[in-house]
Amino acid sequence: MGFDPNAAARPGSGVFGLPCGRVESRVVLIPVPFDATTSYRAGTAGGPGAILEASGQVDLFDVSLGRVYERGIFMEPIPGAIRALSRSARAKASPVIARGGARAGSASDAKALAAVARAGERVNEFVYGRASAALSEGRVPGVVGGEHSVPYGSIRACAERFPGLGILQVDAHMDFREAFEGFAWSHASIMHNVMTRVGGVSRVVQVGIRDFGEDEMSFARGLGERCRVYFDETLAGEMLSGGAWGEACRRIVGDLPGEVYVTVDIDALDPSLCPNTGTPVPGGLSYAQLRMLLLALRGSGRRVVGFDVVEVTPGRGSIDANVGARVLYTLCGLA
Repeated sequence: MGFDPNAAARPGSGVFGLPCGRVESRVVLIPVPFDATTSYRAGTAGGPGAILEASGQVDLFDVSLGRVYERGIFMEPIPGAIRALSRSARAKASPVIARGGARAGSASDAKALAAVARAGERVNEFVYGRASAALSEGRVPGVVGGEHSVPYGSIRACAERFPGLGILQVDAHMDFREAFEGFAWSHASIMHNVMTRVGGVSRVVQVGIRDFGEDEMSFARGLGERCRVYFDETLAGEMLSGGAWGEACRRIVGDLPGEVYVTVDIDALDPSLCPNTGTPVPGGLSYAQLRMLLLALRGSGRRVVGFDVVEVTPGRGSIDANVGARVLYTLCGLA
């Protein structure tokens, strides 16, 4: 029996109910069930599995993007080794997190930080290897997290292949903290690490930002033209004063170069759409606003060379994974 895109997803089928293998797929999804450093609520390690399960509920025809599924979308198996590494690293990180960070001069904390750093480096190399393989095959890598630290390796791989890469970061947080709570590869440090360690990234454009430290603001200013921040409060003020979201989207997209990596932290959205995410913040984008922004990026002719969805935390009876799966499908449609 052939594949019917209008039928219900079959048990045991691939992501979004698709029968695609890697060879016939333009998009390769890399699940990364890692959650060692989330500092408020844990659980993002369950994100990839929950999104995979929820993806079968996504209808495959998209009013704006058409038959996204025809591109071919393949999700690699969820790596049990990374899940086990997450559990081990989380056990070491939790006491440090509970104390609000590492204690100066504490040998036990230093040992924990070193162990968690090694775990983060293993994740980085795993993701870098998988993303590099996809890129070498002419495919688009999409990371499915997991905490926000996990796409570092994919961003690195994309920046190496596409020098001058721009990053569109849709997020409630800047993630410009340096080794937050002592963790070198903290979820709150992903963009600090990218902008200080990854050559080839020309600019990051941040959208939806509404929770950050003064040191992060200073870091952003220090980046100069390499960073553009669209604060949630500023955008909301414009909309409440009669501004048009479409015009805001054009400004945002206009700040990006021709080749773009998109990172979506689900906490960029209104918390009603992601109630279980690790660090929810009041305010945020509606689902429609996020969609319109991503569609504006596509309509501009810019090329999306990689992407991720992170910080989705499943919960009983919640919509987190459902929303995450729909955001993921939209991103697949940009590739």
